[in-house]
Amino acid sequence: MSTGAGPAEKTATRTTAPDGQDAIPSESVREEYENLADLVRKYRFAYYQEDAPLVSDAEFDTLFRRLEEIEALHPELVSNDSPTQEVGGEVSAAFAAVEHLQRMYSLEDVFSLGELEAWLNRAEASIEKLGDGAAKAAWLTELKIDGLAVNLLYRDGKLVRAATRGDGTTGEDITHNVLTIKEIPQQLNGDSFPAEMEVRGEVFIPSQAFAEFNEALIEAGKAPLANPRNAAAGSLRQKDPAETAKRPLKMFVHGIGAREGLEARSQSETYALLKDWGLPVSPYFEVLERREDVLAFIKKYGDQRHKLLHEIDGIVIKVDDFATQRALGYTTRVPRWAVAYKYPPEEVHTKLLDIMVNVGRTGRVTPFGMMEPVKVAGSTVEMATLHNQDVVKAKGVKIGDIVVLRKAGDVIPEIVGPVLNLRDQQDPPVRDFVMPTECPSCGTPLAPAKEGDVDIRCPNAKSCPSQLRERVFHLAGRGAFDIEALGWEAAIALTQPAEPEVPPLTSEAALFDLTTEDLAPVKIRREKRSKGVGTGEYELVPYFYSKGTAKSPSKPTATTEKLFKELEKAKAQPLWRVLVALSIRHVGPRASRALAQAFGTMDAIRAASEEDLAHVDGVGPTIAAALKEWFAEDWHREIVDRWAAAGVRMEDERDESMPRTLEGLTVVVTGSLPNFSRDEAKEAILLRGGKAAGSVSKNTSYLVAGESAGTKLDKAEQLGIPVLDEDGFRLLLEAGPAAFAEAAPAAADTAEAVEEDA
Repeated sequence: MSTGAGPAEKTATRTTAPDGQDAIPSESVREEYENLADLVRKYRFAYYQEDAPLVSDAEFDTLFRRLEEIEALHPELVSNDSPTQEVGGEVSAAFAAVEHLQRMYSLEDVFSLGELEAWLNRAEASIEKLGDGAAKAAWLTELKIDGLAVNLLYRDGKLVRAATRGDGTTGEDITHNVLTIKEIPQQLNGDSFPAEMEVRGEVFIPSQAFAEFNEALIEAGKAPLANPRNAAAGSLRQKDPAETAKRPLKMFVHGIGAREGLEARSQSETYALLKDWGLPVSPYFEVLERREDVLAFIKKYGDQRHKLLHEIDGIVIKVDDFATQRALGYTTRVPRWAVAYKYPPEEVHTKLLDIMVNVGRTGRVTPFGMMEPVKVAGSTVEMATLHNQDVVKAKGVKIGDIVVLRKAGDVIPEIVGPVLNLRDQQDPPVRDFVMPTECPSCGTPLAPAKEGDVDIRCPNAKSCPSQLRERVFHLAGRGAFDIEALGWEAAIALTQPAEPEVPPLTSEAALFDLTTEDLAPVKIRREKRSKGVGTGEYELVPYFYSKGTAKSPSKPTATTEKLFKELEKAKAQPLWRVLVALSIRHVGPRASRALAQAFGTMDAIRAASEEDLAHVDGVGPTIAAALKEWFAEDWHREIVDRWAAAGVRMEDERDESMPRTLEGLTVVVTGSLPNFSRDEAKEAILLRGGKAAGSVSKNTSYLVAGESAGTKLDKAEQLGIPVLDEDGFRLLLEAGPAAFAEAAPAAADTAEAVEEDA
């Protein structure tokens, strides 16, 4: 939880006495201040001591900033027990209290680049005032890990105690639990370490490990953990260390407290020493002298934050030089030589108004939440998926709950779980979600596709309007025909318009036979607007044609003309994209590529036996059965036949000149490559006869690791699998493993460089 500057919803009213001094605060200001202070204490206790936040970080930041504003205008209100004067956190009675040798501070938070520029200006001005003896400001810039702050005490190189930050002076003794984290050495390497030293860092759960841990909980019928930070905090507060050992905890150290005899002159020099002694130091830091480089660092990791090993909520900028740090000093709560830039919040709290269901393209009926609109990760969100009725049950959410909503970048918004401590306060009372028994779109009775299937489906694939709409929207996607002009609203207009009664498309088979005349009568229901604001009234308006007037007759819009151009262009897409566009259950891009490569034509795929299909690498018996089942339907075959008659490409031209350098090899690509997208890398592997796998196993031949490679790189190293960077990947593509083996020394250097970069 952050405790610094942020956007405030209202500003304190400043009243000035005749002599120019601030007036005594009014009763309303005093009352607001006292209420705010109580709220902040309450929310801070729930966050730090109970690991069960009642509000999101963003909401807390807003309240805290308002408290600071009032105190700035009326300093006579500030007391020693004000939340602004304390380091966040208290000591739980469940653990023994221990006193830190040197106080642990919070960080000042800033929430915009403008606020960061102002902080840097102040810091640089203070450094200039220190005189010629002060070092030029160099900024150690690193990721702000969203975890739990921990203080490790080493004596003669041996770990003798671990404690939470607590109130900054006194923390909780969690030594037995920290000893279960294998990355934390119980004995330091070498003999150059200080006789006594406090090492500060952050305990966290890696993002991938957290997702896998939650999946296991849901499969076991248990409620998932809310987020990695709370999960890490809760793990370290387990009374039984054996329970802590079950959690995938890691730690990165990022500072030191009290030390005896340490000669390092800077933070970065200390990091090098800590690493030599065997302590886990984050790979994500740089020492930067120019302000523009600091801003570039912030942008870089803002763009990559969802590809990193762990969750982050910002960037920490510190003065690197220790002498300058000491000269700048501290306030009562934060150091003057460090600041945390916070990215926009990706997790907020909102009210779950209802749980409804959507019917997907393969008939799957998926619950989704309708929420009070809330801004998260830069966009306003009011809907979020809940996957299936078992997930709704496992998450423990009820209609009317205050829920934790998460939206990580471009990822679909997810309801993480309810804020249970607020459930009894809801009016009207919360209620359970009940899955419908009939399709809300066509009225067909719902049922699992097969016995034991978690998902409930509508079996009316041919005539269900919702399934058709979803299939049309899907086939226009980037992974299929890539028809930009055929978006969500256009798919509705083609399959479920307000007028006419019979839509232009009653099956996707007719997609490439559409004419502009077919689209002329299509109207949709749209809300009337006045000066850009909805009026609550609706009207029917043409979708594909302009409205038209007496002087200007109705005609196709530019978007409609673009649609027909893109439909014509889509006919030339390769066979694997056509297969994806057919919405065959289980047949995604990977299987489609494998099928297109193995058979070359749609006719060959249709004629193949189930056994032949199943033998294709990347297909298997489940997909093979789904293919045969799909092609057994007359109306499915009609789609393929009509598309072929309209000129859609149903056969791939094979490039016989492409060398099959990867025949029999399995290659995994992870991280970001400068000159290959993920799809381009997979395509290159498949064209040369290789298998492009998504996960590392003992059968993996090579791992290609780009920037932010993550856990796949760790696993490859554990299994002894060769690791290549982009140059090594190109060598493998061009000449195969034989030529790569000839360049073994260079390859070893490449793998070592990738490991260091990661």
